[in-house]
Amino acid sequence: MRAIVHHRFGEPSAVLTVIDLPLPEPGPGQVRVQTRLSPIHNHNLWTIRGIYGFKPTLPAQAGTEAVGVVDARGPGVDSPAIGQRVATGGTFGVWAEYFVADVDELVPVGDRTSDEVAAQLVSMPFSAISLLESLDLAQEDWVVQNAANGTVGRLVAQLAAARGVNVAGLVRRSAAVDELAVQGIGNIFATDSPGWRSELLATTAGGRIAVGVDSVGGEASGQLVSVLSENGVLVVFGGMQSPVMHVPSGDIMFKGITVTGFWSSQVRARMDHHRRAALLTELGQHIDDGDLTLPVEATYGFDAVREATAANAVAGRTGKVLLRP
Repeated sequence: MRAIVHHRFGEPSAVLTVIDLPLPEPGPGQVRVQTRLSPIHNHNLWTIRGIYGFKPTLPAQAGTEAVGVVDARGPGVDSPAIGQRVATGGTFGVWAEYFVADVDELVPVGDRTSDEVAAQLVSMPFSAISLLESLDLAQEDWVVQNAANGTVGRLVAQLAAARGVNVAGLVRRSAAVDELAVQGIGNIFATDSPGWRSELLATTAGGRIAVGVDSVGGEASGQLVSVLSENGVLVVFGGMQSPVMHVPSGDIMFKGITVTGFWSSQVRARMDHHRRAALLTELGQHIDDGDLTLPVEATYGFDAVREATAANAVAGRTGKVLLRP
């Protein structure tokens, strides 16, 4: 089979290549899946750069989420059936024509769900809904997130609206406010506007800014802390701009701010199986109802993977970049 690999850590657009590998065989409790589509996530690219919480042994494959069709089952596996379409959000090495997955990591995909939606169904939407699930919020509380025009930012906003949670978002470009408005997402503030803090505080007046969700790092972390209410919580979700957070010590000390991390892989692994299934069911319902959208920006073949990873970084992107074998 053909698979995307890297022989050293570095910039994905420079180190990724396509090679032939032996077809993998499923073991007990596993199935083999023929890949149809797989999205590019920021954590995939951080892993390839060697700066993520998980660092694979080189040479390494890549990718963690995909939709495909079961084509072989390991010993003792009776379900899912051969030919069943399935999705996974936590199987390493899915940027290949075939991959082996533990049965427990697979979600059956129904006929009403397109490959384009199913390919994105588990990882980012589940991260967004489990993040909201983890927050201890009162009815009048607000969540403020940066990278509001990113995939998780858009999903958090849509899911929050469906769940009745107050969410405001920060973006770095004024143009992104209009881009999100077209998608029905409001309460967005551009930090390149000098009055963004006063506008945000006016919008949230009467409520408490209880949580800030930081996906950017650097100076953006301090921006979130600056608007948090007393005893607020800064949740570190990512570091797209910088792995170092610049946060004024006075804000932390005098407002009693708590800083904590959120790593979806760890949360998913620790979550009760029944609760995880319930959240995935809720996600499917929101998609069917139109509350949750999973747009696609572009689809690239494996041979264009370097171009695909570069396209993932283009400002103003409104959907996921997908890979197709």
